[in-house]
Amino acid sequence: MRGPPHRGHCVTLEAQARAALKRGDLPAAVSAAKALTLAHPEQSMGFFLLGMAAAEAGQIAKAVPLIEAAVERGPRAEHLAQLARLLSLLRRDGQAAKAAREAMALAPVDALTLDTIGCVLARLGDHETSVVPFTAAVAADPGNLNYRYNLAAASGFTGRVAEARAHYEMILAADPGNARVHYALAILSRQTAQANHVPRLQTALAQTRRPEDSLRIHYALAKELEDIGNAPDAFRHLSVANAAHKQTIRYDFAQDAAIFDAIETLFGSGASALATGTGNADPAPIFVVGMPRTGTTLVDRILSSHRDVGSAGELQAVPLSVKKLAGTASRVVIDPATVAASGTIDPAAIGTAYLERASHHRPQGMARFTDKLPANFLYIGHIARALPNARIVCLRRNPMDTVWSNYKNLFASQSAYYAYSYDLMDTARYYARFDRLMALWESLWPGRVLQLSYEALVADQEGQTRRLLEHCGLEWDEACLSFHENSAAVATPSAAQVRRPINADAVGKWRSHAEALEPTRAWLEAQGIQTR
Repeated sequence: MRGPPHRGHCVTLEAQARAALKRGDLPAAVSAAKALTLAHPEQSMGFFLLGMAAAEAGQIAKAVPLIEAAVERGPRAEHLAQLARLLSLLRRDGQAAKAAREAMALAPVDALTLDTIGCVLARLGDHETSVVPFTAAVAADPGNLNYRYNLAAASGFTGRVAEARAHYEMILAADPGNARVHYALAILSRQTAQANHVPRLQTALAQTRRPEDSLRIHYALAKELEDIGNAPDAFRHLSVANAAHKQTIRYDFAQDAAIFDAIETLFGSGASALATGTGNADPAPIFVVGMPRTGTTLVDRILSSHRDVGSAGELQAVPLSVKKLAGTASRVVIDPATVAASGTIDPAAIGTAYLERASHHRPQGMARFTDKLPANFLYIGHIARALPNARIVCLRRNPMDTVWSNYKNLFASQSAYYAYSYDLMDTARYYARFDRLMALWESLWPGRVLQLSYEALVADQEGQTRRLLEHCGLEWDEACLSFHENSAAVATPSAAQVRRPINADAVGKWRSHAEALEPTRAWLEAQGIQTR
């Protein structure tokens, strides 16, 4: 009879599996991991490595139970961190947060595990907490530029601007062509004629080889050139970058038009087909919606400065709840088929599913919370029925400033939500459909949505803030006027602006490009949309 496997043999199998994973040889990794599992079924490492091989193969749902089996055999920080990462990819946010915290509690020392924990926390919106593992990861492996980038980004999101800048500069010292760092530095703060990175960016642009790098550096140049008052060159860089990227993603406005059509059909002419029900009565959520770059972050900061309100950030909880309950087979979160299928869902089921997903993100100890995903304006019909006591605020900004601000900001470049924004006329068309949809919601639920003017808020901060709080069922709180002192993290392009007192700097910015934007303005006016 054979005795138990020798310890050295198991160490060799583990090393073989890890080496195979590192070089991308998944069959060899699986073979070694299986042998390790058979040799020591009571130990965790074989199951963990089998799970990692499955994850590398893109089989996330298969990988999770294998790594859970590893954790059951004795928790290790590395295993819990990777479990948290995979759970977050599956949008199982509550379980991901729990696993990440358990991993951190085991005091990991290896840089990859620490960085993985930080990435999970950041993905879940907990940027403040993510700074701790990111800092430790950089301390453990100072030369790893990816770890340092993650720390720099978290530092920027949490208002540690000087630290963020220092880390970004250290990365560029080692990797002068790093395009995402060039872009991050450009948007970190407002540039001046005396202090900017334009010459360095021009050099980097001349040396780019990949389209995605060129896109980011063009955007960085446009941002800095606009900051220092060179509007023509800023527009030129945006035009080049956006035209190329639109071609890359093969966007056609008909894709978004079909979604708007489906929503209008469901809630307008097809309203009789909607499932009946009273929804979930929880009054906690406050939805802040609108076109991107119209003041949603500003209003979120104002509301979350209130003593009874915490910000949950930009949640995907409404879109994901509707998608899951609709049960459509498409791989995208929203499409015409999903919109059509969502009409038969019990409104209370959507409300309850939303609150469950949101519960993992809302700050503890607060009676109310904000969800500031701008694109939730597409779901106002669902929200109004599913959460009848939730409050909804929609930001409205001058149409031309809205179009220009969408066109000039680099959103998540692979996100379907913002695919329209790489073309001025597509953006104008999108705005026109947004405007029409908001009119539909107002006709169906009069007064349910507070349509708050960004320009009015800037001109009369206290008056409009009082109106906002009253709509949300909140008592007056003086702290809402000092939103710029709010220390919570901001992970949007507005991070620098909302840390300053309210100002009118962004009002009428489109006029710097009035000549180039004239065809867009004329088209909007022809649709009956006032642009002045």
